[in-house]
Formats: sequence, structure tokens, C-alpha cells
Amino acid sequence: MKESADLFKILSVDKRIEIIELLKKAPMNVNSLADNLGVTQSAVSQHLRVLKAAGLVKDERQGYWIHYSLNKDALEECRQRLNRICTCGCLGRHEGKKGKKKS
Repeated sequence: MKESADLFKILSVDKRIEIIELLKKAPMNVNSLADNLGVTQSAVSQHLRVLKAAGLVKDERQGYWIHYSLNKDALEECRQRLNRICTCGCLGRHEGKKGKKKS
């Protein structure tokens, strides 16, 4: 896994976040991702290469196609890192508000 600064730099590109959002729903190939994102297959391939190098995405050949999926363990590690960085207490405040009812 990359260092936190490198990881957040990788995730600072909107299309990469959109790819992650799409892959949360189901594994997809480059063509499907490109169609959903409205960008070229080449652009998607470049983003996937970066995400795969960071350990966030896995690939699996299925016949002619390569399907990409999320490395959920790596994404969970990212989430935990962000939680450690965020020291404003916002998580506790939001969780506390969920259970409270307005009078």
C-alpha cells in the first residue's frame, strides 16, 4: 500500500473516484467503464493502471476480457487511514446525532 500522501494524490482525480464508485457495484471491463464514464478506453486503462499499482483495484481475465474489481481490503485500509487523519471529531458528532430525536 502506498504512503498516505501518495494514496490521496492518486484518489484526487475525479475519474478515478468514479471508477471506484462503479466498481463498488460490480466488476467491469474497460469498455463498460469507458461507456459509463463517457471517456476513451485508453483513458480508463491509464486510470486503472494507476489504481492497480496502488493496490486499490484487482484484475481477472475471463476469456477474452479482463474484469476489474475493487480490492476491498485496501479500500478499508484507506478509510481507516482517513479516520486516523481526521481528528476534528466529526465522526462522533454525526454518529451521536443519528440516535437523537428532536423534541
